Amino acid sequence: IEFILSYYYNKVNDVKFSSSLGKFVGFTEVGVKQAEQWNSDAAYLAQMNAQKETYCLNNVDIDHRNI
Repeated sequence: IEFILSYYYNKVNDVKFSSSLGKFVGFTEVGVKQAEQWNSDAAYLAQMNAQKETYCLNNVDIDHRNI
């Protein structure tokens, strides 16, 4: 299970957070700068990594039963 959060601007993926990487990755010039800023904040990274447990792990059983 992987938690992914992507930020788009004008249909272009600027920044993506991946729980498997544990950090933000920028795809544009602005996105790279934003990813560097967010990756330097340890508390924010810990919060984003906790989202996997909050959203994914609690709902995976529900989703599998509905399939």
